[in-house]
Order: sequence, then structure tokens, then C-alpha cells
Amino acid sequence: MDKVDLVIRGGTVYDGTGRAPFSADVAIDAGRIVQVGQVLARGREEIDAKGLMVTPGWVDIHTHYDGQITWDPRITPSSNLGATTVVTGNCGVGFAPARPDDHDRLIRLMEGVEDIPGAALHEGLSWQWESFPEYMDAIERLPHDIDVAVQVPHGALRVYVMGERGAQRQPASEAEIEQMRALVRDALRAGAVGFSTTRTMIHRTADGDLTPTVRAAAEEMIGIAKGVRDAGSGVLQVASDFADIDEEFELLCELTRVSGQMLSFSLVQVDRMPANWKALLDRLDRAVAAGIDMRAQVAARPVGLMLGLQGSAHPFVSRPSYRAIMDRSLEERVTIMRDPAFRARLLAEAPEKDHPFINSLAGAYHKMFELGDPPNYEPDPKDSIAERAKALGANPDELVYDAMLRDEGQAFLYFPMQNYSEGNLEVVRTMLENPNTLRGLSDGGAHVGAICDVSMPTTMLTHWCRDRTRGPKLDLVQVIKAQTRDTARAVGLEDRGVIAPGYLADLNLIDFDRLRLKPPHMVYDLPTGARRLMQEAEGYVATIKTGQVIYRNGEPTGALPGRLVRGRQAAPSPEGSLQAATA
Repeated sequence: MDKVDLVIRGGTVYDGTGRAPFSADVAIDAGRIVQVGQVLARGREEIDAKGLMVTPGWVDIHTHYDGQITWDPRITPSSNLGATTVVTGNCGVGFAPARPDDHDRLIRLMEGVEDIPGAALHEGLSWQWESFPEYMDAIERLPHDIDVAVQVPHGALRVYVMGERGAQRQPASEAEIEQMRALVRDALRAGAVGFSTTRTMIHRTADGDLTPTVRAAAEEMIGIAKGVRDAGSGVLQVASDFADIDEEFELLCELTRVSGQMLSFSLVQVDRMPANWKALLDRLDRAVAAGIDMRAQVAARPVGLMLGLQGSAHPFVSRPSYRAIMDRSLEERVTIMRDPAFRARLLAEAPEKDHPFINSLAGAYHKMFELGDPPNYEPDPKDSIAERAKALGANPDELVYDAMLRDEGQAFLYFPMQNYSEGNLEVVRTMLENPNTLRGLSDGGAHVGAICDVSMPTTMLTHWCRDRTRGPKLDLVQVIKAQTRDTARAVGLEDRGVIAPGYLADLNLIDFDRLRLKPPHMVYDLPTGARRLMQEAEGYVATIKTGQVIYRNGEPTGALPGRLVRGRQAAPSPEGSLQAATA
């Protein structure tokens, strides 16, 4: 081996297996790692990695780039934050299969559930598909910076098979269940990596209607699980309220048994049932001990709303004076809101009653914080708007109002909506440390006007492994393993997530001391100029996808080596296995 495509020299390798880091060179050729250790071959390109961490690229299994991947070659803000593989099609929403008459319905569903602007979807989606395999073909035709894998969404599937009856959540007939079973089987055989559904009352269309899959009957769910079994591969992903925790959890166990494949469900702490997460985790541990292949997807931090004048949500959205100006430009609104008379009038108003969610925000000042730079995702309750207003003897609304006008109206307040009932992240730490959980719920590509949690893998390194002061830290080696090898294996992508010969050359080179997240900010680069929250970081020296550098110091190189991943991917053969990792 005289020459290879790329050699990374002298970095500290965290290989994704959970073993201690070690100093080594990494040789890459034809998109694969060919040697880890002392590399004598020269590289056509070489990178000096002395003083840098060398990790596998992040494998993010819970995103919503279903529309973006059909028009945008760059899967940001995941690819610019170290992800090299994303799995989309979560929570039962997506755009295939789809009959022409259902396009608008599926857009309204995605707009409502995942806060992706409908106008951008109408403009961006080409709809050059009807079946799910045709949708995958459309994705494959567009080069991307990183790999993407897709799941079959229950919402689109149900509407495709049942039409208006499916959208209205009517029971599926035996024949319709069999058709759903066959379509799931065929999609998985064509390369989908899983099936997803939502059973939560929170997920609604842009018109406020419940999603088509809420409370779908056990017979329908089991029929679909049989389709997964027929295909012989494919994970199941579920979002649920667990309103009847025992009945719902037993259904998930049965889906796992019938399908013969791994099932994961979303696990968060919600304020109205702050102990429910523990009951679910206890049931999960018992189920796994009994041989049920099930996991919970958990977040690295609170599910955090970004409250601001540029976003979808803030406490004044439902007040009459603000509603009168809400369609004006940001500059115009800031000018109007700086007028003392307007300020006094708005602050004296009561919120209108038709915005229960927004109105619930208005009184929750104990969970509103200035985000800071770098952003603080575990803020101290004593720094909340409520406590600051109390110390000043002021109306909390005044502090919120003034905070949102900072930086010419571009500032955001942070509202940890879930996973923060106790005002710290100890609940999250318990979830993260449980061996039956997976790192997920970043929601990349979704909630683009209100949430920017796609940077969770970076938070795992910076906050949990280096900067945390309000409780114990986590082990860096195990954190890297959890968001590389573990997430990759969970969805059947065993050819990545490890730095060893034969594996895909998907890597991050990180200056750990310098690694920091920048505050989220709003950009207007979706089709029609629609908005979305974006976030960047310092300290990612390079991100490499199948041997090609796609980002250098946060800037894209223009390389687009990413592809659609079709189905399970086998681990390298024994001669390229971990035994050869330090050859």
C-alpha cells in the first residue's frame, strides 16, 4: 500500500467501540478506512490531527428532513454539526406513498406536526413519485453531503390506502390492513429502514385536526408489524402519549414480538405527568430483561422552544395589539414595539382564548431564560424571568418584551418545554445512563420556527463531558459510542459508527478545547424564502463523509458524497474488523 486517498496523522482516536482513546493515524481509500495505527503509506491528501479528537461521524436516528432531502443537497443543520448519517421519516409523517389528490393534505399534516412552512413544502416538493420506492428513487437522484435513510410514515400510508376515511381516523377494514401490510413490506424490501407512527394527541395538522394515526386500532398496528416481519428487516418507531400506560406499552411489546424487529419509542418528561417517564423506563427495563427488543429514544437536553419575534411562538402572539402587526416585517414590528404607548397597551391586554398553547407559555415565567452565548441548556431557575422580575419588583411581561427587542428583534428566549420539571437535567442524566435508551429526538429539519435541538450530539460533548457544573458529568468515551456505533447498529447500519478497517470513512476531527455551540439564529433559505432556525459550532476542524472532507472549520467544501442508504448494511468482513483496528 504505497499511496491512499487520505491519511489523518497523529490524532487521538475515539473509535466508537467504548474502549479508551489512543493515538494513531487513520488511512482511508475508496471511501473506507483501510488502516488504523502507524500508517507508512502516503496520502494523496494528509491532515495533521495532532491535538485533535478523531471520532466517527454522528448517526442521528430521529430527524424530519423528508421534504428538504428532495430539493437541498446539504442536509443542514445536521451535516454542519458533525452528523454523517441521518434517519428521517419519524413520527408517522412524510410524503410517500401519496396520490396526487393527497399532496395538500400531507403538507398540512407535516406543517402542523413538525412546524415546517407549508408554502415552502408546496414550492419545494416536486412530487415526482407516488409509491414509496419511487420516493426513494427521487431522493437518490439528488446528491447530498451526508447519507440519509428513510422510514415509511404511517400517516401517509393510511391516507394512501383509506383516503378520507383514513384521514378521519375511521377503522381500517381487514382488506385495508392487508394492503398496508403489503405496502410496508414492499417499501422495506426496496430499502426503507423502518416504519414510524404517532399515537399522541399533541401531533395535529395545520388545521388543528388529530393526525390520521392517533389511536389506530391494535389490529391495524399488528397487521403493519406483520408487514415488517414479512420483509425480514426494518425497525419500528413510535411516538405516544401512553394515556393508558399499561395497555399502550403492551401493544408496543406485541408489535415487537410480531415484527421480530427492534422498536423504539420517544421518552421525555412532561410537566403535567412529571413521573411518567420513570414508570415507562421501569417497564422498558423489565421488557428488555424478558427478551423484548425495545429501546427508548431520549434527548440530551430539554426540548427547548426558542421564543422570539422571528419565530413561531412567544407569549404575546395571542394579544390583540401584536396580532394587528404580526404580518409586518421584523424591522417594522421592532419600530412599533419600541413606542412606549404601544408597549403599555400590549402589556395591559389579556391573551385571546383561542391560543391555549401560547397562553400557557405566557404564565410560565419560571421556565423562561435568556439563552446566552454560548447557549446555556441547563439554566439555573434563579436566572429565570420570574426570579429576575421578582428581584426587580417588575411585571415579568416587561422583561420578556424588552428581551425580545434586543439585537433588533433577533434575540431569543429559551423555554425548556420538556425534561425540565425540576429545573435541572438530572432526569435527563438518568435517561442517558440507562442501557436501554438510544440518543435521539434531535428533530433535525422540523419545528423550524420554534425548536433547534439538532445540535444535541455537540451538547453531549460540550455540556455533559466538559462544562457541566450543576451535577455529574458523563464519560466522553461512552458518549461518543452512544451517538455513533450504538445509534448506527440500532437501525441496522452496521457499516459505520466505528473507526476500524473496512468501515465507512465517516469521521469528525474535533478541537475539543475549542468546541462550542453558537446561539441559534433565523435564516430565510427554504423555498419561497421561508424561515428556519440554524445553528453552527466552533471546533469541528473537519467532517469527512466516505473519505471526502465535506466541512472544514464549519464551512462546506462543496463535496457531495452522501447517498440514500437502502436497507440494512452489514458490518465489514472479519479481515476488516476490530481485530485489525491497530494493524
